[in-house]
Amino acid sequence: GSNGVPLRILEHLLMSGLALGFGAAVALPAGLAIGHTGRGERVAVAVAGLGRAVPSYALLLLFVPFLGLGIGSAIPPLVLLAIPPILVNAVAGLRNVDAETTEAGRGMGMTEWQVLRDVELPAALPAIVAGLRTSAVQVVATATLAALVAGGGLGRYIVDGFAVQRYDRLVAGALLVAILALGTERAFTWLQRAFERRGGRPAEDVFGPMAPPAMSGS
Repeated sequence: GSNGVPLRILEHLLMSGLALGFGAAVALPAGLAIGHTGRGERVAVAVAGLGRAVPSYALLLLFVPFLGLGIGSAIPPLVLLAIPPILVNAVAGLRNVDAETTEAGRGMGMTEWQVLRDVELPAALPAIVAGLRTSAVQVVATATLAALVAGGGLGRYIVDGFAVQRYDRLVAGALLVAILALGTERAFTWLQRAFERRGGRPAEDVFGPMAPPAMSGS
């Protein structure tokens, strides 16, 4: 039926995937440019701080008057939530590349674009994927709140469970979200380790775990 688990999982993945894709499209080019040139690092730090400070629920409600109820109001705040970890990790990944290696590339006659593409980016990929991992996990977790603005997804079970006092539904919805977030984290961790095995610089996510705070509506 319209409330079937496969449909709700698909809605949840669609919202999360769109938010992560749009967030990466904004954050990755900016992060690579800042990391390569060293200009604008204060902007990246400010964006990261803003991402931690603004409550997810407040962002969600901010778009309702303009976009109405539904998935359209859920996507923009999730995109804004996705940007900071990707941006900060992209900057950190490039800034941590060995300076002697990049200078050696320039000494061989490489252009700045070639240094970025062939030297810095391969070494920074594990850090970039770590940022994508944190971003994906917190977006999957926070997409639960989309049900509050009729956005669908697995949060619908939690909202409906509260409304009709069906706590079995509530718990089932929470478990499904947790399983989906854990699966997302495992998939990106595997991808990060694969890049590390191919010669990338081992990296931890400098932005830090964000999923539990993001699930809070406060």
